[in-house]
Amino acid sequence: MNHGSEYDGQLDETLHQEGVGVPDELERLWTPHRMAYIRGQNKPADSEAGEQCPFCRIPTLEDRQGLVVHRGALSYVVLNLYPYSPGHLMVCPYRHVADYTEVTAEETVEVAELTQQAMRTIRDVSGAHGFNIGMNQGSVAGAGIAAHLHQHVVPRWAGDQNFMPIIGRTRTLPELMAETRDLLADAWS
Repeated sequence: MNHGSEYDGQLDETLHQEGVGVPDELERLWTPHRMAYIRGQNKPADSEAGEQCPFCRIPTLEDRQGLVVHRGALSYVVLNLYPYSPGHLMVCPYRHVADYTEVTAEETVEVAELTQQAMRTIRDVSGAHGFNIGMNQGSVAGAGIAAHLHQHVVPRWAGDQNFMPIIGRTRTLPELMAETRDLLADAWS
């Protein structure tokens, strides 16, 4: 393949190595804020409760700062810092517990009730068509923070998985997280 010279608009073969520097006609969407997630900066160093665990730390913050939407007696509802879709919430027990089999009957009931209320609130605020709800138990199952149980409530809309996450490997969120938190917190009944 002849790349020509740089004088005729092409890169000289000596200017690149195995494709480096060769235009690929793809746009770039830079998201440097995601490096905190990739590097695990918000993940606890161990499985102990306390300041290292974000789900133990969040309830000590003011609601808006911690993105807390609602506080129950045994658990709370918080926006996910790395959402799959707008309004992606998590229901977390206050108690530092990792395994679903270790939650009390009372915690189980409250997590279920808050999950139901989260669905109603998200539907009222955003008209979600459906939801993905679940817990990833253990890091091998996909839990980003395996040491503290949390249930995901992910709103879904018809056609929400367009080309951006599939081809562009990018999620689009049309609203700032603080605004989403305020909408959901204000609508929570």
